[in-house]
Amino acid sequence: MGRGFAEILTRELAPAAGIYAITPARLHSFGAVLGRRPENAPGISSERALAQAAGANRFAYGEYWLQREGLQARLTIEELPAGKIHVISASGADIVQTAAALARQLSTQAGVYGTRNSAAIRAYVLGLEDNDPAGAARHFQEAVAADPSFEPPYESLAQSRLQQRDRAGAAAVLQQAAVYRDRMPELERAQLAFSLASVKGDAAGRRQALAERARLTPNDPAVWASLGENAVARQDYPEAVQFYEKALSVQPEDPALLNQLGYANAYAGNLGGAVRALQQYRNLRPADANPLDSLGDVHLLLGRLREAEDYYLQAARRDPSALSGAEYRKAAIARLMSGDIAGAAKLDKEYVDRRVQARDPLADYYRAEWNWITGDRKQAYQQLAVFAHAAESGALRQVASEAYAELAVWSVALGDRSEAARMAREAGLLAGPASAATAAMAQFLAQPAAPAPEWQARADRAFPEPAAKPFKDRALVYALLAGRQFAAAAPILKQLHENTSAAGDDAIPVMLAWCDMETGQPKEAAALVRLNPLPPRSAIEPFRVFYFPRLFYLRGRVAQAAGQADAAREQFRLFLQLSGDTPLAWGEEAQARSQGSH
Repeated sequence: MGRGFAEILTRELAPAAGIYAITPARLHSFGAVLGRRPENAPGISSERALAQAAGANRFAYGEYWLQREGLQARLTIEELPAGKIHVISASGADIVQTAAALARQLSTQAGVYGTRNSAAIRAYVLGLEDNDPAGAARHFQEAVAADPSFEPPYESLAQSRLQQRDRAGAAAVLQQAAVYRDRMPELERAQLAFSLASVKGDAAGRRQALAERARLTPNDPAVWASLGENAVARQDYPEAVQFYEKALSVQPEDPALLNQLGYANAYAGNLGGAVRALQQYRNLRPADANPLDSLGDVHLLLGRLREAEDYYLQAARRDPSALSGAEYRKAAIARLMSGDIAGAAKLDKEYVDRRVQARDPLADYYRAEWNWITGDRKQAYQQLAVFAHAAESGALRQVASEAYAELAVWSVALGDRSEAARMAREAGLLAGPASAATAAMAQFLAQPAAPAPEWQARADRAFPEPAAKPFKDRALVYALLAGRQFAAAAPILKQLHENTSAAGDDAIPVMLAWCDMETGQPKEAAALVRLNPLPPRSAIEPFRVFYFPRLFYLRGRVAQAAGQADAAREQFRLFLQLSGDTPLAWGEEAQARSQGSH
């Protein structure tokens, strides 16, 4: 009943103006992010601490009594942080009636809970409290059996199916719930529509359901945050900013929301708005390195390279263990993008030295990748080949597979498909669960050159499962780009670009710009190379050759098409500086030298 009262009250208060009632699940998930778990220090004091950390200004806790005539409950509401206390009480025949009476005292706009069936509520709450997935599922099924029009247990069952990667099972559960849709309250109908659209991959339906939830629960920051995420996925960054600001108007001290607002502003081109949001995040978490890292990212995105480097280094000093020391590599990449290879190398040496001190066995892999992106391609290839051979046996077998896969990609870029095929075979022989996808991509890419229809047929044969379509599309794009078949690659990349935010994959806009430029669409290309790509999340990036340092070559072409000769020469100079003495198969180095001299 304790959890039941909390669940009913928070749901009934959801539509009430001026109130955002934080659910127990959301409160405890927020506590987990902060490393504070109430079970480690049970009692009201730990829950109060979580509420304060979540930004709550009121904290409610209560007691209940079973009496001969029914149920009696008392709710104590404590103002935070002042401690002023207000107490309300109510009685009823059962938990639903009693909780509803409490909710109406808190707001006359309180809604209606999704069931009046006490057995359904009991089974649902037992499912929420059960840490065993199978036991929880049984309880949720009992709740559904007790009241088939009660939406929350369907939701929980569908989530458990999704956690088991059973999308079809989740869809079946939600379709079962949809039979009773007309008997559900508005909020539950909107939630069900959202979940069904999510499972089906219906982006428009998901957005419509979110908008309906926002109408019904205007004070729920999670709904506004979801709308913000949806807008980011659609690359509508100004709208995302509005939604995140709406969420923050309810929960103004939520660091995650401030971080998301910062990035949305940056992708919208508003550096000032990004910095304001992230500085507020920094003020809330002064000991945390992440706001400094985010400040570095937004400055890098918008071309403020020196400031980006400085923030990354501040993050590294604030927490040397942050991102396993990768703040130094991010600072190095910011310096590298300015053309200062020597200065960047010093910063990257700091990163690699720290990985050596941490006894990271991949330190030589990191060195090889760095040499490749700074133009020393022959040495990089030799270094990575030595590393891969040495790592073939033992604990690094799968890393060796990734290294051979990257060598295969480099070989294709260098125009040596026979060597690429040899490296890809090695990658496949050593592949395990963690490296199988990269090895499969390399094996596909290393096949002999072919016309676009043949590459499509190969992709259909290699990746026949519908669930593998995103992977298949990416493999096909790489193969078509490697063969300079830009007209065939462009529509696939456009679809990938439409379905992936810039924040989700910085490489896609650059590759699409490449296609646009090669097919005579410089204006379209210009919009796609406006932002700098962020350093990859992983220290290993096998397919970076498809977008870096090509970004600078494309910017040179864009500037040239716009009649900006000086800007074009500067971008071509930077591209050639980062390409080194070993040109790739596409011939862009020769073109950059020729065009940069005009």
